[in-house]
Amino acid sequence: MGRLFGTDGIRGVANRPPMTAEDAMVVGRACVWHMKTLTDVPLIVIGRDTRQSSPMLEAAVAAGVASAGGEAVTVGVVPTPCLAHIADRFDAHIGIMISASHNPFEDNGIKLFGPNGTKLPDSAEAAIESLVLAPDRRQMPVGKGVGWVRRDEDAAEDYLQFLISHSPCSAVARMKVVLDCANGAASELAPSLFRALHARVKAINILPNGVNINDNCGSQHPGALREAVLKEKADVGFAFDGDADRVIAVDETGRVLQGDEMVAACAAWMKAGGTLRNGVVVTTVMSNFGLGRALAGLGIRHETAAVGDRNVLVKMDEEGASLGGEDSGHIIFRDIRATGDGMLAALQFLAACDGLGLPVSKAASIMLRSPQKIINVPVSRKPPLESLAGVCAAIESAEKELGAEGRVLVRHSGTQQMCRVMVEGPTDDLTGRLCRAIADAVKTAIG
Repeated sequence: MGRLFGTDGIRGVANRPPMTAEDAMVVGRACVWHMKTLTDVPLIVIGRDTRQSSPMLEAAVAAGVASAGGEAVTVGVVPTPCLAHIADRFDAHIGIMISASHNPFEDNGIKLFGPNGTKLPDSAEAAIESLVLAPDRRQMPVGKGVGWVRRDEDAAEDYLQFLISHSPCSAVARMKVVLDCANGAASELAPSLFRALHARVKAINILPNGVNINDNCGSQHPGALREAVLKEKADVGFAFDGDADRVIAVDETGRVLQGDEMVAACAAWMKAGGTLRNGVVVTTVMSNFGLGRALAGLGIRHETAAVGDRNVLVKMDEEGASLGGEDSGHIIFRDIRATGDGMLAALQFLAACDGLGLPVSKAASIMLRSPQKIINVPVSRKPPLESLAGVCAAIESAEKELGAEGRVLVRHSGTQQMCRVMVEGPTDDLTGRLCRAIADAVKTAIG
């Protein structure tokens, strides 16, 4: 992609380019201009998370939409998958979500969705990006040509009913569930959803104040969830990220489960029920070795895509797959929803456990995770990794030592100013040592 869009929209520090109010207004205008080829008055739906900067950016985007002659519908604080659902239901030309997902509160972002609730394809993002970056002297509309901004208060309830209609009430009703909502967009909806399904719910981190989103809580920091599950003697715990498009779990023994374990259990259940289309599961290159082994043992084909749930979805559609996801907790049930949805994934995972007749710990043990170490290295710039001799030497040395018993994956983050180093191997000690060596080389070169 170009200078603005990464693997998951535009991100940056709020009130600094490219995430200023002025930038957001131009993005709103560009979305309308891009869609003017299809309609005179494009409909743009806008949602946001709980960051302090999100109302500012929401207002700026809406102003940009209206100033270009579009109709902006704001839906307030909603999870990203809710925004995707509403964009689909409204048949909006574009959905815009103001969120930086799992990033700290100082950051913010803009994610774009199409009328079917999927993230816009690269070609559309590139076209919008060119409109944002290129000086535009087109005359702005006046009089009746100016657009509208209106508020829809029913989006969250509509989405809640959608989730309930696709939820295994019988499986959830018997369970004691702990929810960590990351002081984010799921803080009201997730507890309401599980209580509507008659679960016994203990909810934590549900008091967003604008600055505590993802702060030592949520899917990136499962320690508090683990403690609460053990204290409450709960059947399961789920932690969402700030915009609730990803989820991780904690089983009744206190073991943290990533997306791969949840995908493995769902794959086994879906195959048994005949809903795993084409007998294939799609995940990313970041998935653990253990997932591939588990799927092979189940007689399920495993295909991989580049990092990012948009890439997973593209590969799923190519393969005709109904299940895909990322180890980070983005899980896509293609026959229900075309995007990662943390709450939907949590409910489908519980349906899988119930359908398999297993407690959460046993269902998750369908997959045995290989030792894996990931280090995120803050970097000052992102040159091609192959241009960094020291980094290449460290990677080559690690790969030689691992042989066929592991692998190395080093890549620049598409959403943050960091380089991600991942090593998998036969033992924790070896994996950790090699990962640290590569991370040190990255830090020396570009840290």
